Amino acid sequence: MSTDSGDDFRSVAIEQLKQLGLSTYAARTFVALTSLGTGTATEISKVSEVPRTRVYDAVDELRERGLVDIQQSSPKKFWVVSAETTCQKFEQEMRQRTSLLTTALQELGTTQRKQEQRGVWTVEGQPAVTDRVLEFIGGAEDEIVYMTVEGLLTEDIVEALGEAARRGVSIRVAGISPDVQGMIRDEIPDAELFDTLWMWSDTPAGRLMMVDGNQTLASVLVNGRDATPSDPRSETAIWGVGETNSLVAVLRAIFTWRLENADPAD
Repeated sequence: MSTDSGDDFRSVAIEQLKQLGLSTYAARTFVALTSLGTGTATEISKVSEVPRTRVYDAVDELRERGLVDIQQSSPKKFWVVSAETTCQKFEQEMRQRTSLLTTALQELGTTQRKQEQRGVWTVEGQPAVTDRVLEFIGGAEDEIVYMTVEGLLTEDIVEALGEAARRGVSIRVAGISPDVQGMIRDEIPDAELFDTLWMWSDTPAGRLMMVDGNQTLASVLVNGRDATPSDPRSETAIWGVGETNSLVAVLRAIFTWRLENADPAD
């Protein structure tokens, strides 16, 4: 490994440890000890850019997290736990924090997610739009109608649609090529495939979605057919919820008319 590569790994490790809640000095101390195996405050300071007097504070922080042990020698020596143990500790801590956050947010919530909403909401970026689509699919109880270009029919969405189908939700999909239609039939045998009103792939349209007749989403590819998932602004969507929501009313009328007059896809 080159020196430059080692520096890159150190920088990445320090930044991720800081993101996980360690102070800068604690993160640098931990990374230094990982390289050294064991070390004194003076040895750690030489390789970590942490002042020797602050190494002790950093070690105390790490010890409280169960990441460092201390040998009561003169001078004191410090030993760091393995990378595997470290990751397990942070994963466990993250699960606990997520569980506490979920409980707190649920207790704070005073309205239902599917309540009647006025107006239309905007979400930007393909990852964020996909998250919203997955959320809608996960909450579906009766029917999902989903039109999209096949590049946006990702594996996680197909999996979510399959899970919805298995819990009894009716699945209708359009706008995809014959090859992808075959994959859908394999993954979701009960899904109904139908033709769209236009050549979907020849437009900047991204997705049209209706869930349970009262939740809708429509998106466009900002860069047209040149849009890529790596472009954070390559897709913009609007969505609405509620029987009388303006977007829901318009898209429900379009979907209802189309589905009543649609021929099954080949």
